[in-house]
Amino acid sequence: MKTKLFICIAIACFIFNNNSTAIRAIEKAMPGAYDTDVYLELLENKKVGLVINQTSMVGNTHLLDLLLESDVKVSNIFAPEHGFRGNADAGEHIANGKDKQTGLPIISLYGSHNKPTKTDLQNVDVVVFDIQDVGARFYTYISTLQYVMEACAENNKQLIVLDRPNPNAHYVDGPVLEMANKSFVGMQAIPIVYGMTMGEYAKMLNGEGWLAKKMKCNLTVIPCQFYTHKTKYTLPVAPSPNLKSTNSIMLYPSLCLFEGTEVSVGRGTEKPFEQWGNPTYKDNGHSFTPKPSAGAKDPMYNGKKCFGANLNLANADVVKIVNNKIQLEFLRNAYFLSPSKSKFFNSFFTKLAGNTTLQKQIIAKESDAKIRASWAPGIAKFKKIRKKYLLYPDFE
Repeated sequence: MKTKLFICIAIACFIFNNNSTAIRAIEKAMPGAYDTDVYLELLENKKVGLVINQTSMVGNTHLLDLLLESDVKVSNIFAPEHGFRGNADAGEHIANGKDKQTGLPIISLYGSHNKPTKTDLQNVDVVVFDIQDVGARFYTYISTLQYVMEACAENNKQLIVLDRPNPNAHYVDGPVLEMANKSFVGMQAIPIVYGMTMGEYAKMLNGEGWLAKKMKCNLTVIPCQFYTHKTKYTLPVAPSPNLKSTNSIMLYPSLCLFEGTEVSVGRGTEKPFEQWGNPTYKDNGHSFTPKPSAGAKDPMYNGKKCFGANLNLANADVVKIVNNKIQLEFLRNAYFLSPSKSKFFNSFFTKLAGNTTLQKQIIAKESDAKIRASWAPGIAKFKKIRKKYLLYPDFE
């Protein structure tokens, strides 16, 4: 089997940032997918199902191609939100189909079919999960991970998670989800930013009995190499159509809360999740006009000029603004600017926040300190649980 070759290729990977997709500095941290010697041996003579998308890369080689070239018997592909190629809108229904290059069946795990069925897994011995996360509770890949784990547990299938560094795993922040508000954008009582890789989170789901009926998945995690929770990791591939830059990924835990409001985060522009605005706000020097684009076929306020704030700043300035915490000032400022405050929030905001309290706190103009004090007990409790499942040195 081809092993060392792929690791050598991987080290010369493409690194994207907010300015270009040119080759950048070589990252020391290497995802679990690069450790081919370990997992290819586990896949010998097995029928394999893959939970993958466009981020499932080993250097310049997609994991699917690597496995096929290594004579691994791939049975089917399971696609998460945004699809196998990663070009579908957020929330867009993903249909089943076939991969044009290989002819392999693609089974959607988004929409009405979030969880693999017994039929989906009947020609599978082991499932390999290799998807890049960004470390926010409402980013749905961790929900897909939970459903895949449950399906594997129910059908006696092994699950191998090829771990990847999490660009937002260097802190923990935000309100802990109250289970009354459970949804596909928040399935467990964790903070918005939970500071774990996919492999660590999978171990926690198993260890804490958080899978349905407290089932246990036959789980193997192939860890990252040369990685700690202090590692600054730049993603080699955009994880979804509207997270196009390092800045957008850092800002995402704060700005995604706007998806439950009247505010656009710039979907349908060149800089989504690096700005926010609304057509009814006063012109304060920054504007953008959303238009249909890949990953935003019908963006909020399509064709209307929006006024708000520009966060397309130098990387170092964004680091200072975020400062390892969810930035509530964006939400507070937008609410202040809104001429129709009674319509500012919609029902989706509670699902994103994970509680009904944050909306009331913003309306009541509570200070950051008071809001964060309300989060503190839940965060402290979660951190104790989290510590048990860490695979890498922590940020504290």
